[in-house]
Amino acid sequence: AAVEGHQFEVAYQPIVSALDGAASHVEALARWRHPKWGAVSPGEFIPLAEETGQLLAIGEQVLYAACKAAAQWPLVDGYALSVAVNLSARQLREPGLLALVANALAVSGLRPACLELEITESMVMGDVEQTIRMLQSIKALGVRIAVDDFGTGYSSLSYLQRLPIDTLKIDRSFVSGCDRGGPDMAIPHAIIFIGKALNLHIVAEGVETEPEKEILALCGCNEFQGYLFSRPLASSAVDAYLLSKSK
Repeated sequence: AAVEGHQFEVAYQPIVSALDGAASHVEALARWRHPKWGAVSPGEFIPLAEETGQLLAIGEQVLYAACKAAAQWPLVDGYALSVAVNLSARQLREPGLLALVANALAVSGLRPACLELEITESMVMGDVEQTIRMLQSIKALGVRIAVDDFGTGYSSLSYLQRLPIDTLKIDRSFVSGCDRGGPDMAIPHAIIFIGKALNLHIVAEGVETEPEKEILALCGCNEFQGYLFSRPLASSAVDAYLLSKSK
């Protein structure tokens, strides 16, 4: 009923540059505001949507909404803001995914380079060859590919070398407390080192303190995402956020 009634909204969390703190792109996040229950946690509805198959419909709505919103945001220092959209494992297996992405870009008018699709490393572990072919087809459209929550799955590093990806996102579980150094910084440092060796862009998720930001930047992290910079915003609030950061 929520899918049919378009009760799902999209919030956008800014991702900022390690160089100057400017927003370079945002991540689109599905939100459900039930007319009777109010806000329903994604931790509650996402697993249920996956189980019932409704995640395909939700994912489609989020993709179209995100592309439409991103196409309308103001330029930042002359550049268009890009948007990252999460793909579910089920979406990645759908033969119509390529046509869906192409149509969302065409309908919205968003440039392909302004769209990034996020997958998790565990999603690759099914049919690896088919996944690589699908990602290569999406990349051929001009869309970027990111691996989200890196370090939490079980994929082989050899797959990382073969996947046609642009970005690695360090999971928040490794970011929290990394400023203590030593063992707490070992995994983020290793991910940054591997990513840089493969010429990948590195984003740290869940950054909440200045010391976390500083040590990650020192190690070569390119961008940050987290409450230190901004909570997820409504689409209408993204414009105001961009204007406030440009002053």
